[in-house]
Amino acid sequence: MRYVIYILTLFTFHFAFSQKDEDTIPHLDLHKIALINQTDSYITFPTDIGNIEPLMFEANVNPSFVVRERKDSKLMAVLTAQIIIRMFNEESFPVRTPSYIPQISFYYVANKTDKLNCLVLFGKLAHHSNGQDGNFYNEDSTINLQSGNFATNFFELGFLNTKYSNKIKAIKTFKSSIEIHPKSWMLQELKGQYSGLRWHNTFTAFKFPLSTHENKRANFSLKAEVTILLDNFNNMDVFDLKRFNGSLTFYYHPKFLEDIGLFVQLHHGIDYYNIYFERQLSIVRFGVMTETLRF
Repeated sequence: MRYVIYILTLFTFHFAFSQKDEDTIPHLDLHKIALINQTDSYITFPTDIGNIEPLMFEANVNPSFVVRERKDSKLMAVLTAQIIIRMFNEESFPVRTPSYIPQISFYYVANKTDKLNCLVLFGKLAHHSNGQDGNFYNEDSTINLQSGNFATNFFELGFLNTKYSNKIKAIKTFKSSIEIHPKSWMLQELKGQYSGLRWHNTFTAFKFPLSTHENKRANFSLKAEVTILLDNFNNMDVFDLKRFNGSLTFYYHPKFLEDIGLFVQLHHGIDYYNIYFERQLSIVRFGVMTETLRF
C-alpha cells in the first residue's frame, strides 16, 4: 500500500508540473502565424539617422481582417488595407505620395507535427500605387516625386516554418517567398527600371519570460529580412551589391505599456516608398510599434 501511495504521489507531482509547463507554453494557431507574417503597424520618431530627408514621421497602418470558417480551419484568408505615410519636416509639413498597398493573402497548414511546430504555405495578391495622376517624368527627364503616377500589381508565393524553443522560451519563424510583378501588371514607365522579381527571406524570434508566461505576450522580438532582386533591370550586373537589401528590427515591450512597444530598425537597400524606388537608403530609425499579437 505504501508503494502505491508513493507512485500516486510521484504521478500527481509529475502531472501538476507538466500541466504548468503546458500552460506556460504559447499556443500557435494559423491566425497567429498569419499575424507574424503581416507587416507591423508602426510610427517613427523624427530622429532618423542616414541618407533620408528629414521626416516628422513615417507611419505604416496595416489592419488585418481574417476570413475563415472556424478557428481550427487549415485554410484562411487575410484582407489588408496597408497604407504607408511620410510627413516631411518642411514648411506646412506635407505628406507626399502615400503608398497604398491593398492585398489579400491565403494561408494553408501543410504540416503540423504538434501545436508549436508548423509548416504553412501562403500566397498573396496585391496592388501598390501612390494615388497620383501626374506625369511620371519632369521636363528635365527626372522622376516626378511630387505628383508622378506610380502603380504596379504583384503576387507572392512562399512558406512559413514555425518552431518553439522551450529551452529559451522563444518562437522562431522562417519565411521564404518569391514576389513577382508581371510586366503587363505594372505602369509602362516602370518597365526596365523597377525590379519585378524579388526573393524574400525573413527570420523572426519572439522571446518570452523564462519563468512564467502570465502576460501571454513576448518581452521582445527580433526580425531579420533579406531581399534579393533577381531580374534584369537598369542594366544592373548580376552580382551588383544593390541587388541585396536588408533590414534588422529589434522590438521591446515594456511592462508599463499596454498595446505598443519601442523599436529600432536598421535598413539598407532600395526605397520601398512607391515612386522613390530609385533611391538607395541606409538609415537607422526609432519609433513605436503596435503589439496586437498575443499568445
